Amino acid sequence: MKKEDFLNSDFFKQFKTPEEFNDFFSTLHKRGLEAMLEGELDAHLGYQKHGKTKSSNARNGHSLKTIKTSLGEAEIKVPRDRESSFNPMIVPKRKSMIDGVENVIISLYAKGMSNSDIEEQMREIYGFDLSTSTISRITDKITDDIVAWQNRPLEPVYLIVWMDGIVFKVRENSKIINKTIYIAVGLRRDGIKEVLGLWLGKNESAAFWMSVLTDMRTRGVNDILITATDNLNGFTDTIKNVFPESRTQICVIHQIRNSARYVVWKDKKEFSRDMRCIYEAPTRGAAEAALKDFAQKWEDKYGYAVKSWQNNWEDLTVFFDFPVEIRRIIYTTNLIENLNGKIRKYTKNKLSFPTDEAVIKSVYLALRETTKKWTKPIRNWGLILNQFLTIFAERVQP
Repeated sequence: MKKEDFLNSDFFKQFKTPEEFNDFFSTLHKRGLEAMLEGELDAHLGYQKHGKTKSSNARNGHSLKTIKTSLGEAEIKVPRDRESSFNPMIVPKRKSMIDGVENVIISLYAKGMSNSDIEEQMREIYGFDLSTSTISRITDKITDDIVAWQNRPLEPVYLIVWMDGIVFKVRENSKIINKTIYIAVGLRRDGIKEVLGLWLGKNESAAFWMSVLTDMRTRGVNDILITATDNLNGFTDTIKNVFPESRTQICVIHQIRNSARYVVWKDKKEFSRDMRCIYEAPTRGAAEAALKDFAQKWEDKYGYAVKSWQNNWEDLTVFFDFPVEIRRIIYTTNLIENLNGKIRKYTKNKLSFPTDEAVIKSVYLALRETTKKWTKPIRNWGLILNQFLTIFAERVQP
């Protein structure tokens, strides 16, 4: 039945106001829960109400319990047994929330709402009060999920792994300091992107990335064909120490930003156009010629920027060794930067975090929300896979 047909039906017309309908539906829901509880007790005791049994255990009246559901608060009668061994599944002992209310709270927290905001939202929408400490206990239950996810086995081979860090303010020893969440995203052999993990440390460094890569190795990663990173000093050598056969591409976009950082405004347009001639060149040879022209034109004025291109040249131009389709997805870390941007969107209401556990929990939940749609291979996957199979042969094979 369509919604408009239902609203115009005789059944719906018997209710004078929406509140009357909600009251009716709440009562119906309450009776349904009580009937299911009676059915659970029947199964637990092995006989139906008013039936006969040889068991020493039997019904022992009811207790009243206030529950919180998506329809609001309700008081229901919960059947008891003499031995107190009955623990219903639908409304477990010592729990008062059902119908996925806990999932609603976790989802709101994942979308960046504070505990006090969630408290107000639950009061306005569902009509019952939850303390911020209760909300905190509910979201803390995600900790076990984080530990399991962080220690899960990984694929033996990833075609590409993008790596980057995102900085948060965290309280430590009565001070608020900057800490970095390190994130790695891998491209599997089926073309699906996967967040390999998140790790919390202090300032981003090659030394900490070593521990990240080692953790990935111990969880089953034997080979990474290509890594895409920022131009953090020593990062390439760190990757080579753990995955010696990996080809490392420094993010060209990071290089462009760093180079243009100290260029005066009146030169930026022309300076950026000349840099574009380097990274948009069709071949490495053409890029080298463009770099020479760039250096000749700008090294007197912006020697630091020119020297940066020259010093990082080998790692900046790895993408020229691959077909255009692969080039487009490795010469920049935009993929993981976009992911970081969505994490920022979910956590923007939290100016700082009280503990390390709090920031890890928030980022994990934001990742879980953001990656729900990562269910399909990347664009042009069939063509890209064939290119990887041709270039890397046996290393790509299962």
